[in-house]
Amino acid sequence: MKRSIFLFIIVCAFFAKTNAIAQIQKHAQWTYTFSKNEAKAGETIDLIFTAVLDKDWYIYSSDFDPELGPMLTTFKLTPNKSFSLVGKLKPQNPKTKYEEIWGGNVKFFDGKAVFKQTIKILTDNPVIKGSSEYQTCSHTSGTCVPGSDDFEFKGLKVVAGASTESVGTTPAEEKTTAATEITDTTSQETANISLSAGDSATAFKAKSETPKIDLTAEDTGADKSLWAFALAAFLSGLVALLTPCVFPIIPMTVSYFTNQTNGKVKALLYGISIVLIYTLIGTVVSRLNGPAFANFLSTHWIPNVLFFAIFFVFGLSFLGLFEIVLPSAFVNKMDAKSDQGGYAGIFFMAFTLVLVSFSCTGPIVGSLLVASAGGAVVKPIVGMAAFSSAFAIPFTLFALFPQWLKSLPKSGGWLNTVKVVLGFLELALALKFLSIADQVYHWHLLDREVYLAFWIVIFSMLGFYLLGKILTPHDSPIERVSVPRILFSIITFTFVVYMLPGMWGAPLKALAGYLPPQSTIDFDLSKRASGIAPAASSGETKKYADLFHLPHDLDGFFDIKEAQAYAKKVNKPVFIDFTGHGCVNCREMEARVWPDPEVLKRLQNDFVIAALYVDDKTELPEADWYTSKYDNKVKKTIGAQNADLQIVKYNNNAQPHYCIVDQNGDLLVAPKNYDLNPAHFVAFLESAKAAFKK
Repeated sequence: MKRSIFLFIIVCAFFAKTNAIAQIQKHAQWTYTFSKNEAKAGETIDLIFTAVLDKDWYIYSSDFDPELGPMLTTFKLTPNKSFSLVGKLKPQNPKTKYEEIWGGNVKFFDGKAVFKQTIKILTDNPVIKGSSEYQTCSHTSGTCVPGSDDFEFKGLKVVAGASTESVGTTPAEEKTTAATEITDTTSQETANISLSAGDSATAFKAKSETPKIDLTAEDTGADKSLWAFALAAFLSGLVALLTPCVFPIIPMTVSYFTNQTNGKVKALLYGISIVLIYTLIGTVVSRLNGPAFANFLSTHWIPNVLFFAIFFVFGLSFLGLFEIVLPSAFVNKMDAKSDQGGYAGIFFMAFTLVLVSFSCTGPIVGSLLVASAGGAVVKPIVGMAAFSSAFAIPFTLFALFPQWLKSLPKSGGWLNTVKVVLGFLELALALKFLSIADQVYHWHLLDREVYLAFWIVIFSMLGFYLLGKILTPHDSPIERVSVPRILFSIITFTFVVYMLPGMWGAPLKALAGYLPPQSTIDFDLSKRASGIAPAASSGETKKYADLFHLPHDLDGFFDIKEAQAYAKKVNKPVFIDFTGHGCVNCREMEARVWPDPEVLKRLQNDFVIAALYVDDKTELPEADWYTSKYDNKVKKTIGAQNADLQIVKYNNNAQPHYCIVDQNGDLLVAPKNYDLNPAHFVAFLESAKAAFKK
């Protein structure tokens, strides 16, 4: 999985405005009409905005979460005393789909888009003008084009009726009268002004209400990483069955159901109850979780250090230092209820199983919930449903077919072996969370060689454990080593041997997404062994060069203004790398694509590189702070300002995100994201070079 199951798929996304790209494209033709041709002063009428779209193109609607990522369709009406808004803009029957890149549901129109806005006519000859912003995208190529238009509604005849003097607003109406939107020429922020019959056009700033995220069944849709996570959760459920707290319960459970009337029905209910209990846990977590929380979880030191501690404690528990158990009084109470019989007793029997097995399943369940934290809201639910299905199926089948028990292997020391192996893996995975916090805050506790040293020692000890050279508190002495243990130890030691050259700079491409950056290693022999000469230094003094480093000895900048100034000096385009310390895919691109000779040669010679870390927490001097035009929040850190630039200027917040721009910051070609094919990246660079020459 490209997005690690023990790293959050952090896909919090944002709403942004963007400029047009290189060639001007327009794929929506707009018309503006009234719902009727005549109206009286004081009467309401609908403004109808209609867009006819080119074939295979679609336009985003206006009524989904603006923080998700795509540009919503908006209409800003120039304030005028001749009308006032009533209610909100109403898109007419948009479609809904799940978009993987944004990690959520978006609403859109194919072929034709219709929006309606109700207004109240206040005077004769109403003047209704404004501007629109929208984004059209291609179903076939994936290309997206932002657009903007000025509009004017004409042809409405205001007939004799209520006088303009009588057209007033009651206090109740004033609360419901919507505001026309204008653009503040200083801040470019959208402001609202409330207009009634006798009001003057006085403007005040107000934030628009953010719609709630639309969570429908389609959230379980096309995200491949969700299916991969579900598979991992299912396999985790199978592993949980092999732990010493769970495996011995199978024959005890079967004997319970063979003595029941309607045994098969109750066995099925028992399995369903297990799934429901675990899925309920996932549902509770999903309610606490959400896309807006993802960025905090993926980059802030508090959750990452907390998750490191959780994995570390789980690992020690599996190794046998202590057991994680629930209060015995609670467990005994549930067990007593299961003895009452009937269908309610079956549910409490399932609840008792969950509680009794908690000391073994708790660390696995906890790890899955940690892995799903910060991702889509549906992820914890899917994870727990998949885990519990694997966990419940064998219990149900053995209860239905008790004769299968004869072929069931006897419990013994092999169960504890499974538990201890999981303990070593938990310790290794715990380091990833600490590493993210270490990189974001520049603690330098887990540089690449230190991280690798821990992994080499942990997996070496695992290999020796499998060979019986190390015993934990609950292990029995091993007189002879079984063939499966020998095979697993061979795999483990092979992995250790693979990691060893990484201590001296080997790229270890298979682990690129999970290790600290190559630039953090102290002694890198790979630099000397590379067949490509290091890039010549620009000779410029660079901001933040003590904090950040480019891979493969590339020369570049870490501040966009410095990069653009140098690009003007040497007449080259700017290659912007929006990256992050905790970005797994960024490290994979740097390890697998950038070292390709054709890619590296072009990055060295043809572009000015600007690596902009969007998750760095280094606080800037107060004089450099500014308030974002996007969310009205003060941007105080390097990462916050880089992320704001990516959102506002380039309408994206995913990483890696590669933008090649001219010396003024305008895109030369469509940006590129995660793609492990070097040939595609070379084509991307070449197309940008050609566009820059033109």
